[in-house]
Amino acid sequence: MTCARTIALMMLVAGAAVLQAADAELRITPTVSHDRLLVTCELEGADVTAVREAIASGLRTTFTYELELRTIVPGWFDRTIMTTVVAMSDQYDNLTRRHTLSRTIDGRIEDMTVTEDEGIVQTWLTKLNRVPVYDTSRLDATRDYYVRITSRARPFGGSLLGLTRTVTASAKFTIVR
Repeated sequence: MTCARTIALMMLVAGAAVLQAADAELRITPTVSHDRLLVTCELEGADVTAVREAIASGLRTTFTYELELRTIVPGWFDRTIMTTVVAMSDQYDNLTRRHTLSRTIDGRIEDMTVTEDEGIVQTWLTKLNRVPVYDTSRLDATRDYYVRITSRARPFGGSLLGLTRTVTASAKFTIVR
């Protein structure tokens, strides 16, 4: 097989994986309050069946949200000002039928709970509520900014390249002083 055919095949496989991921969507709401950028987001349309199967097997299931605060630089690449990583995990215990849920922000454990309720588990893994991202008093009100979020689920599955559980979206916001 020639190099060009190999590259074309890899692009085709990657394209198919991205199309499968297109069913899921991130809805992002950035809010500026008391000189803090707070981000709320919800992952909609995720493949719940595959996630439930992974959880039921006892595998630790983690949704990782990478939040990037970026500024638009005309005629150049957008500049990343700050990155925050939020990880939401579920460790299911088959014997007790309980979910141990944990939330970390930049590696620090922020919250932990134990539940038997599937609805709480789904909300925990797919929604972020008012995550503090940045001190807006340090931003220039004359520039354009946006938040870009990339969501990944582990364990991966459904794709040779592991792309079917990656979703990216962005939302612009304005600093008003």
